[in-house]
Amino acid sequence: MKSSNLSRLGLILLLPAAWVQAEDSSTDGIDVGGAVRVQYSYEDHDPDNRERAGDFDLDTVRLNLDGEIGEVILSAEWRYYQFMQVVHHAWVGYDFDARWQGRLGVTRVPFGNQPYNSHSYFFDTTYYVGLEDDYDLGAVLQGKLGTFDVQLGFFKNDEQGGVDGYVSDRSERYSYDVVGVRRDGEGTFDAPVDAIAEGNTLVARLAWLHQCDGTLKTDLGVSALRGVLYSPEDDVGDTLAWALHLNADYGRWNLMLQTTHYDYELDDGANRLVVGAYAFFDTIPDRARLHTANLAYTLPVKLGPVTRLQFYNDYSLMTGKSAGLDDTFMNVLGVAVSAGGLYTYFDLVTAENQPFIGGTLGANADQTRTRFNINIGYYF
Repeated sequence: MKSSNLSRLGLILLLPAAWVQAEDSSTDGIDVGGAVRVQYSYEDHDPDNRERAGDFDLDTVRLNLDGEIGEVILSAEWRYYQFMQVVHHAWVGYDFDARWQGRLGVTRVPFGNQPYNSHSYFFDTTYYVGLEDDYDLGAVLQGKLGTFDVQLGFFKNDEQGGVDGYVSDRSERYSYDVVGVRRDGEGTFDAPVDAIAEGNTLVARLAWLHQCDGTLKTDLGVSALRGVLYSPEDDVGDTLAWALHLNADYGRWNLMLQTTHYDYELDDGANRLVVGAYAFFDTIPDRARLHTANLAYTLPVKLGPVTRLQFYNDYSLMTGKSAGLDDTFMNVLGVAVSAGGLYTYFDLVTAENQPFIGGTLGANADQTRTRFNINIGYYF
């Protein structure tokens, strides 16, 4: 999804006068891009949705800024949803040499398969506990040591400034973060009475990169993170997570495997936590194991504007939950269609105890739910 170039004249008008001469003599510049996405969904757990034969809604409008001025890199993304506006990411970076780069700002936490541990629009269950495509405020150093990919990060707090950040609604964020303790008597989706947040988190990701005859490519690695949970007054617990992961390409086939363990250990023994994202609060167990197995096949085609089809099946299983909670599973059978600037997901999701599929990670359901989803995005 490439972005279009900002015109040279437009860039000069936006820059301070002292920078104009440097811009004229270089190839520096900022690319402006974005996307507009709409979505159709049919949900068997929602009787009103079934009565209407599904719903068609605006999903996202987004604006991207990416480029470099004077060897300093910029990447930022703003998103508009019908229910919130958020900064997806916003970081500056510097290439120390051809192999090592540093980033500072709201940037992705380097954990698990990268950039995603999934092929579908719905990610996998690790996303809903804040361990896939998670963005926080901190610094990352990444580079190569021989055949190894190394990423080291320190995140001071979440993207909203932590437990006492100056925001009006701590649920209005793109990626999931812990925002409170779920106490007995509170509803699964209630705002937390006891607010907490993640902070001072160290993350490390090490992966072995191997390529064989240009046909087989593997990324085999381990990730770990350790941090602290804070209330407005004091630290109240610790965070720990680790994962083993494999991302392998063989010709047109892609295989992703990952096993993840996390433990948000609270000093007072509470075993459920409140997370926030997409303008609502939800509940998760304070510890669990997650296993994912995803397989995809990419087929180049020429069907009018359609140039590529990617068929996939993504499976997630969450076990060993605290608080006596039942397992969660989610299976996504789908195809992604590339046609010029259009990228469209067709997903058939079958799940139990899974957010956005008629359930939650923090309560038990006695039924398996199904959702058919089409997400159409024009990227520019």
